[in-house]
Amino acid sequence: MIPLRDENPTTLAPVVTVTLIVLNGLVFLYQASLGSAEEHFIFSYAAVPSELFHTGMVVGDPRVPVGFTVLTSMFLHGGILHLGGNMLYLWIFGNNIEDVMGHGRFVVFYLLCGIVAVFAHAMTAPESTVPMIGASGAISGVLGAYLLLFPTARVLVLIPLGFFTRIVHVPALIALGFWIVVQFLSGFFSLGGPGGGVAWFAHIGGFVVGLALIKVFQRRPIAPARRW
Repeated sequence: MIPLRDENPTTLAPVVTVTLIVLNGLVFLYQASLGSAEEHFIFSYAAVPSELFHTGMVVGDPRVPVGFTVLTSMFLHGGILHLGGNMLYLWIFGNNIEDVMGHGRFVVFYLLCGIVAVFAHAMTAPESTVPMIGASGAISGVLGAYLLLFPTARVLVLIPLGFFTRIVHVPALIALGFWIVVQFLSGFFSLGGPGGGVAWFAHIGGFVVGLALIKVFQRRPIAPARRW
């Protein structure tokens, strides 16, 4: 299921959500402008498990603090599809979570989810030298919060069916529930693999911490008519 939009109005302008999308886009444009130096840039500012846990060699720029890469890795992407997919999810679901938290709380929540996601992935392969990049861990936290707060919100999704596609409305519980089940299954079957590809456990870790922290960061209760 590919979400296209939701029918869940907000009252607060999504300043932080839009800013995050713009920042990710600008960083990606900068990456693309580096040419042959892009790979070194990514290795220097990505989160590398072996560097985080000091279990192996430093593969990036040793002048970049390892702790700093936990944050910078959230703004790097491996291609236009990687960036576009992440920003689509952030645009659709981020504004509602920012609306119930307020701007400042949403910034802290987003970054915390991203940090936990990085370590959730790194702990599955602490000796890996494969760099982890992308905003999907932090965005997974947003999805977890959205699922808990708005399980029956209507989400317009595209469902590819071979040569045919369908566009239908489904509850957020179905759209996001299907998404997290795929993450768990994919993560389970990836255990013991080479450690590359999709960071499934970053998605799982971000989603779980989003579920756990939403009630802490929520600024005001959700009106029953909007929630149900």
